[in-house]
Amino acid sequence: MQLTGAQALIKSLEMEQVEVIFGLPGGAILPVYDPLLDSTIRHILVRHEQGAGHAAEGYAHVTGRPGVAMVTSGPAATNIVTALADAYMDSIPLVVITGQVGTSLIGTDAFQEADTTGITMSVTKHNWLITDASQIPTVVREAFHVATTGRPGPVLIDLPKDVSNQAMEWYWPESVDLPGYKPTLKGHPKMIQEAAKLISKSLRPVLYVGGGVLRAGATKELLALAEHCGIPVVTTLMARGAFPDDNPLCLGMPGMHGNYTAVTSMQKSDLLITLGARFDDRVTGNVAGFAPYAKVIHVDIDPAELGKIRNPDVPIVGDLKLVIPELTREIKKLKVDLKSQLEPWIAELDTWREKYPLSYNQDPGGRPLKPQYVIERLRQMAPPDTIVVSGVGQHQMWASQFWKFNHPNTWVNSGGLGTMGFAVPAALGAKVGRPDKVVWAIDGDGCFQMTAQELVTATAERIPIKVAILNNAYLGMVRQWQEMFYDQRYSEVYLSPDLPDYVKWAEAMGCVGIRVDSADEVEVAIEKANSINDRPVVIDFRTDTWEKVFPMVPAGKTNDEIVIGPQEMERK
Repeated sequence: MQLTGAQALIKSLEMEQVEVIFGLPGGAILPVYDPLLDSTIRHILVRHEQGAGHAAEGYAHVTGRPGVAMVTSGPAATNIVTALADAYMDSIPLVVITGQVGTSLIGTDAFQEADTTGITMSVTKHNWLITDASQIPTVVREAFHVATTGRPGPVLIDLPKDVSNQAMEWYWPESVDLPGYKPTLKGHPKMIQEAAKLISKSLRPVLYVGGGVLRAGATKELLALAEHCGIPVVTTLMARGAFPDDNPLCLGMPGMHGNYTAVTSMQKSDLLITLGARFDDRVTGNVAGFAPYAKVIHVDIDPAELGKIRNPDVPIVGDLKLVIPELTREIKKLKVDLKSQLEPWIAELDTWREKYPLSYNQDPGGRPLKPQYVIERLRQMAPPDTIVVSGVGQHQMWASQFWKFNHPNTWVNSGGLGTMGFAVPAALGAKVGRPDKVVWAIDGDGCFQMTAQELVTATAERIPIKVAILNNAYLGMVRQWQEMFYDQRYSEVYLSPDLPDYVKWAEAMGCVGIRVDSADEVEVAIEKANSINDRPVVIDFRTDTWEKVFPMVPAGKTNDEIVIGPQEMERK
């Protein structure tokens, strides 16, 4: 059967069981958009190529399947680079297809030409420039394999226009042969035994859980390990929901804005059992003072992470879904009563939890409206498996602190790259991936202004997401730093509470717009938003300008120097 390259690309995507593509057409990719009309694949027309990438990320976050985005050449390809970098940092499987100028024009500075494979080399697991239509099925098969195996991540296929129009004989490769790409899945038995011995002897262990547990689909295995051993668990920003917040062993989020108990548990620990985490600087603080008494077991599918920041006493390369059950079995063989052994440690942690809870003060008169109160009411009035998507900044930290995550893949955010503008398009993609779930985007006014146009996409495509803007009229996290560390010299952070008018903007994009000024209006607004399921809803919550995120570990300080609240610039 003879097909054009464009037809072969669409048929290959169908063979990979792609359900949806987020994209925006243009000249170089135009041939591929023609056979898309005859395909079963749903296409969602975004309003900016960055939005296509973030929407594909949101889809991948909540489904575990690779998100797919397709854009044209030149500026379209450069616009989606941010999403590729974001997915690369957070290990999100993406397949991005870009159009390219004809092969005879490559290197001539042709109209809308860019060296897309060169530009994206450092932010993709791999990329391909296709030079012959016969390569298309093999490259697509390889691209999905690379994106979804080992440490997941983004890949890119660059397709010249003339190759799209070229004829080829259709085939489909039933297997993938990449000799230089063989991820290690099974952990080394000896290393797993050594890890079990360390755990059996520890008195103050902590399970340090990162987003790799979610990427591996190993949340049940983690729960079984933690409950068998009675070991407390911290979940990083990327791992929220990997372990249920309502489980007594869950200490919550560690790091720069983690809670006191989670941060201090790591500092006082004698053993960190690190599962799919990478010792990120936001977790460690000053590395020289991080967890000074702890030995380290580090399990990760990416061998490059082992020893990158902290040298492990027991390194294990492997898939967490396979390694965690093996580790649990080895611990059981040792027949140690770990729960009894850890009773003093758990009692100490409980004391800290009681003494240093997350807190804020909402004026009973309703003003100023505290952002933490908004998030708590959103959570209390939402179904327990609601998907929460955040932008980046203060609102992201408050959402991760005050929402209770008891289900995996219900927290979607930009962790490593910290991409402002992530929330709205990612929420759109999440709702497409899980149309049965309520999806709330919690955004800041600064973030919202960067990608709000994707609400036009949401309205046009009937994707009823809900958006809560915590509008404090500032670039809040930057303002917090300027207040605390730059002598209150507020340089270029003021945004204005009234420009733009978010209610009118929402309505102009086909959404329902609601404004809330005080705490006594919050519940009514949320009830109204929850009752609307045929279009997007945007609530402009006018929150306290001067509220800061606490606890906080100041940059360059050790985690022992955590600031608990606004009145305490040093640890009690």
